[in-house]
Amino acid sequence: MGVAEPIAVIGAGLMGHGIAQVFARAGLPVTITDTDPAALASVADRVRSNLERMGEDTAPADAIELQPDLESAVADAAFVFEAVAEDLAVKRDLFARVSRAVSDETVLATNTSVISVGEIAASAHEPGRVVGAHWWNPPYLVPLVEVVQAESTRAETVTRTIGLLERVGKTPVHVRRDVPGFVGNRLQHALWREAFALVEEGVCDAETVDFVVKSSFGLRLPVLGPIENADLVGLDLTLAIHDYLLPHLARTPEPAAVLREHVARGELGMKTGRGFRLWTADEAQAVRERLLDHLVAISCAPSDNTRQEERELR
Repeated sequence: MGVAEPIAVIGAGLMGHGIAQVFARAGLPVTITDTDPAALASVADRVRSNLERMGEDTAPADAIELQPDLESAVADAAFVFEAVAEDLAVKRDLFARVSRAVSDETVLATNTSVISVGEIAASAHEPGRVVGAHWWNPPYLVPLVEVVQAESTRAETVTRTIGLLERVGKTPVHVRRDVPGFVGNRLQHALWREAFALVEEGVCDAETVDFVVKSSFGLRLPVLGPIENADLVGLDLTLAIHDYLLPHLARTPEPAAVLREHVARGELGMKTGRGFRLWTADEAQAVRERLLDHLVAISCAPSDNTRQEERELR
């Protein structure tokens, strides 16, 4: 892997501890910091639990350095990965502070999922070394990381970030324009908008929406992306369908009224027991467990190259 570049992770929550795990598992020196002492203190236990579930050595959990002081945590880092609250003001304040506490060569990466990387970078000293690195939850199981290049981001910053992520086993993609939501969340939330509209308009209930997705085109998505699918069925047929269908799809620039109504009533989903659907605590936990089991099975499955090597050995 070459020189072991020190990594600092800011934020020990859901995403931060998983990001730290990826680098520690790859043998890189990792320091993590958080303003919440309890969150910081629990990092090793949470990482250990993740590794046990994956059937892997738990030693990386104890290799992650815990550092409550922000400046001390980032002082020697070659890369800093921010994973704090999805709040522009919070992130801008953080990057202004961190960018003055590190070397001029340090890459500063934000894990924002939708906020403009350029707006975050505007507060930083030398914004050319600020880049988006949007990991997906859970970051230690989902391979993709969207590397987002803002207008101010230097090409070298993008290259270094992609290279690091590849070295630790992730699958980075270069997002060349800093648009809200990047690639993955623009696609995901376009689907959600139509899903909410179908429920709001009484076309079907929420359970049916989920069942249809999981039992039809959702089955194809791991091997057939939307543009591949269009090419497969033929662009002439795709055009004919779009000519007829697109005028009937949800086009509102505002969140669905039904979504606002649920939130106004405090019906926030699994964490409150009711959202679009009703959830007992056991049902919600079963969904979480099913998702993790599915992702672990995919993550730990032998690659095509490994299967070929095994066949050759036999």
